[in-house]
Amino acid sequence: MNNLKTAKLIKPGTFEAHDHWYPKAFNATIHPMISFFMNLDKERIITRYCHMHPTVKADKLRELLNYRAKYFLWAGADLLNVTSASGKRQMVVIENNSCPSGQKSMPLLDDNKEQGSYRLLVERTFKPYLKNLRNKIKGGLAVIYDKNPMEVSGYAEVIADVMQEPVYYATFYKDEIDPAVRFVDGIMEIRNAEGEWIPIRAAFRYVTQKPWNRLPLLSKTKILNPILACLAGGRNKMVAAKAYDIFNAELQPHGLKINTPETIWDVSKNEVPLWVKKMGGQAVVKVPYSNAGQGVYTIVTEKELEAFMDLEFDYDRFIVQSLIGNYHWSSTTAAGKLYHVGTIPNAKGHTYVADIRMMVSSTVDGIQPLCTYARRSEKPLVNRIEDSTDSWKMLGTNLSFKNPDGSWGSDTNRLVLMDRRDFNKLGVGLDDMIEAYIQTVLSMVAIDNMAQTLVNKKGKFRMRLFKSLNNDPGLINEIYSNEKI
Repeated sequence: MNNLKTAKLIKPGTFEAHDHWYPKAFNATIHPMISFFMNLDKERIITRYCHMHPTVKADKLRELLNYRAKYFLWAGADLLNVTSASGKRQMVVIENNSCPSGQKSMPLLDDNKEQGSYRLLVERTFKPYLKNLRNKIKGGLAVIYDKNPMEVSGYAEVIADVMQEPVYYATFYKDEIDPAVRFVDGIMEIRNAEGEWIPIRAAFRYVTQKPWNRLPLLSKTKILNPILACLAGGRNKMVAAKAYDIFNAELQPHGLKINTPETIWDVSKNEVPLWVKKMGGQAVVKVPYSNAGQGVYTIVTEKELEAFMDLEFDYDRFIVQSLIGNYHWSSTTAAGKLYHVGTIPNAKGHTYVADIRMMVSSTVDGIQPLCTYARRSEKPLVNRIEDSTDSWKMLGTNLSFKNPDGSWGSDTNRLVLMDRRDFNKLGVGLDDMIEAYIQTVLSMVAIDNMAQTLVNKKGKFRMRLFKSLNNDPGLINEIYSNEKI
């Protein structure tokens, strides 16, 4: 019994705020502009955005901000603040994640609300998601995860408080032997401390690493977010790129657009050098199904391209995107060059790449912001590229890193808080934050639309359609290994 993986039972009243924020964020004072933005009325956002973008149709933007998602209910987009040679600035969506982190990096909006936006997500999104359950499963609530315990345990404790019942809290790692989570006829079950299997009526998940090899495509247990949201784009950059392209065609008459780097999808490994050459020798190659900064390769020299080609991968298809760097060495595309606005130069005159994470969720009042933070690169941007240049250190912003034992760590030295001390370094204003929010909403709706397309009228997953969108044998085999389709 002692060797079995079991879930921890978390009871109401156990939340301790200092356990669920980075110390530098917990003790920070939020920047007044961010506080203003987070509390900005939706109609004022629409009025301002349409004033700054006169061709945008207000009714369409209002419809999108009021959108209620069906599958992709909780999202976190990573955005780059970029500009062109002519000085046209924009926020560009790099990806939108279905299990986003961010709560532990967000200073509290109100000193009197110690559970912060953890509670907002649970009250606005998770609790309403459980109403009118079609499958009346008699069972408990669970939180399952494979990384980020600082935030995930916070969600478990807040769910226990909001729902006023104990919550099962369990790991569910990719290669875990005899995990405390299983599915029987589409119903999640959790092994408790006594070794008994408890049926679960609803679960909150932070399972990020190839989640489709453990979680069913369509579950009778309500799961936030369901795996469908991952495959439709939340953990699948290949399908996300296609979802954005399809949705942009719908948005075009309304003056709206999801801003993305130029993206080439369904690229075999052997084709990568051809596309890198077409983009002027600088490009980003991505394994479409990785996250946390894994499987992303910035290529600015022949040496980096050769290093990529020497690697072995589990998958057969990649995406190649235009690289956004310094003006002197960004990818050349039909739309011209984009380059990083970057941070305000420090005392040494160094400018760093930074991205912004915008976390949102679907509520009865539409898609609302939850929290936001930024991350900067390890090394500053340089004007000239040398053969020895390590471009990832200049362009990579993700804070996560994998330890030799397989556990995850975070480089919080590069975390840029939205507080009185850090925020001004980003060089962004209120209009930039509004643009980041709207770009997040547009990409979230695009992925949710794709998720709905992947389910037929009988509620079954449309595998044939999915294969036509993402015919990667490596991924398909992982899905089949966990499904009987």
